[in-house]
Amino acid sequence: MEFTITAATVDHVTAITKIYREAVLHHTASFELVPPDDVEMAHRMAAIVDQGYPFLVALGSDSSLLGYAYASAYRSRPAYRWSVENSVYVDPLAHGLGVGTSLTREVIMRCEALGFRQMIAIVGGSDNLASIAMHEKLGFERVGLLPGFGFKHGQWLDSVLMQRSLGDGLKTEPDMDAFPGNRYP
Repeated sequence: MEFTITAATVDHVTAITKIYREAVLHHTASFELVPPDDVEMAHRMAAIVDQGYPFLVALGSDSSLLGYAYASAYRSRPAYRWSVENSVYVDPLAHGLGVGTSLTREVIMRCEALGFRQMIAIVGGSDNLASIAMHEKLGFERVGLLPGFGFKHGQWLDSVLMQRSLGDGLKTEPDMDAFPGNRYP
């Protein structure tokens, strides 16, 4: 299947909301219990984009939205400013077609170009084997497990912590004038 990856816009919000709604209601990748509406999703997307993080969509040859991915702050404390957390969601009809891998790969490249040094993936449910395998294929390593960290769909769910170095990783000090360092006073 052919698709292109591009920056998300407000025109994509309804399709993004639909994909996320499916994930919230029927899967364990997200620990949210009530899916947000278009207004809330637009607010979330704007907050990420306004801070300079990548928020991308994969569009099919018919312009249908097949999936989306983004990076955002891992945590708000200044010492974490060189680390990001990635998220990726794919329309169930596009599972297994490389959409999630391609989106995540592009988010990684853009975060490296911005000067980030570490990327964290927090995979919902240790039985989410496809997401774990996709992240491992892209160089993430399992660095932790939080057993029974959430309760959804009548079951306790684990959170699988995965990490990947970006750019120079820990080999050199970060460029204090680069984008991540400018987010904090």
